[in-house]
Amino acid sequence: MKNVDKYATFALCVAFACVGLTSCTKSTTEKEKVEISILAENSWYTNVDYADSKIVNTVIQNSGYNVNWKLNAPSNYYDTVRTLLLEKNKLADIVQVPDLDTNADYINAGVFIKLDEYMDDMPNFKKYLESDPTIKASLTAEDGHIYYVPQTVHTSNYQPCIMYNMEWLDKLGLKVPTTLDEFVEVLRAFKASDMNGNHIADEIPLSITADFLPYMFGPAFGLELVNGFYADENGVVHYSYCEEENYKEYLKFLNQLYSEGLLESDFSSLTRDNIVQRCKNNQTGIIFDFSWQMSSLYSAQYSEYDGSKPIFYGAQPLSGKYQGYYIGRNEISGLFGVMENSNKIIDSVKLLDYIMSEDAQKLYCWGIEGESYIINENGEEEFTETASDDTWLQKLGINPVCMPSRQSVEAADAHLPQWHSDVDKQLVTYIRKPFPFIFATSAETEIDHGYTNYIARYVSQEGIGFITGKLSLDSFDLYLKTLKSMDIASVISVKQAQYDRYIKAYK
Repeated sequence: MKNVDKYATFALCVAFACVGLTSCTKSTTEKEKVEISILAENSWYTNVDYADSKIVNTVIQNSGYNVNWKLNAPSNYYDTVRTLLLEKNKLADIVQVPDLDTNADYINAGVFIKLDEYMDDMPNFKKYLESDPTIKASLTAEDGHIYYVPQTVHTSNYQPCIMYNMEWLDKLGLKVPTTLDEFVEVLRAFKASDMNGNHIADEIPLSITADFLPYMFGPAFGLELVNGFYADENGVVHYSYCEEENYKEYLKFLNQLYSEGLLESDFSSLTRDNIVQRCKNNQTGIIFDFSWQMSSLYSAQYSEYDGSKPIFYGAQPLSGKYQGYYIGRNEISGLFGVMENSNKIIDSVKLLDYIMSEDAQKLYCWGIEGESYIINENGEEEFTETASDDTWLQKLGINPVCMPSRQSVEAADAHLPQWHSDVDKQLVTYIRKPFPFIFATSAETEIDHGYTNYIARYVSQEGIGFITGKLSLDSFDLYLKTLKSMDIASVISVKQAQYDRYIKAYK
């Protein structure tokens, strides 16, 4: 765990020492800044340290506080911090929660304060909650209190979508498919043709990781397989993985793709790095991934790509018996709380509140004016040429995960070519909201743990077996009986109660 102390006066002392001064003392009229400790994740970029990044330090400097950063590598943050929190160790004044506390483990253990009791000291956060009832409903715990300040992501923009290699489609004179049947015909054409012209049968029609299969095909069968749970128009909660007719048809379809070699044999181990390499070799025709990757990652692997038009183009979802759609994300991606055992609670909530202010969030999304962005003649933010260097921008500290944040669609658009942001606005029309995030009650926790630890794993394992043919669909009834014996009905009842609480809190 890294502990970094930042003192402006220390920097001045060093500067004075360099020119021969022998002492440096703080003015007696200067008010001592309160120091707040924050335990959080450091950057995923190994060459970036948020404690030294200009954006993070500018936010903290503008807050009027000093921060003692305690930053952990994100790869081991959960394992390191979760146990220490549950043991109620005094870790820092403010802590980035290592997970979303779905089962309210930290809340029930009394680890964090009730932030809603300090709203007089948090006008920015209060305004934010009032402007977004969805977030407020999700953050409201069983006892009616709010314990966390969130980190949020885009929910409709730049979501996972189907991307087609337009050069391949044009070469065969094919249109972008809109139905499952048309899609299969395109896959077959890609597989049967020498699309990259190297006279080797190395074309891989579809590149998709196992995690994205539910996003791509589930809705066409009337299924919400990303979360698994969904509420119908009457507010009744269902579990897609035990819907007898539709889920079986979904598995039958994917097994057909697998049997024909249209879904590769090792799809369950495919990574994004593998897909990037395929793009470099012009080996794949269709990708499913976050649409953010469309231009900045996949199209960029082609030497002919100049940013003016796509190589990979994001298109509408596929329809089958049901109208297709894309599933958006839940807005909350991270949580920050003030520890109950902090002796600086008021200052901590004030610091969190400043970080949620519009000024701080502008720094988070755009960086430093004159360096990473300028205000153009239309009075709009615009990234500089220097900011097109992602390595430079990350070292500056753009979008730091170590503090509460709200992603900006405008900032995302400004990073991308015009065609890409135009495509995104079209894809937004196909997005549906996922099952809402809400904390479990103490009584629900054991059932939720049972679902996560046993049922969800069983469903995933059996699904792969059915798709690959290792399990015959003749045994699908046995699969359903096993789910019933694992008490999936109780899990659905819990999700129904949670959904009902969410709707009540929303109102």
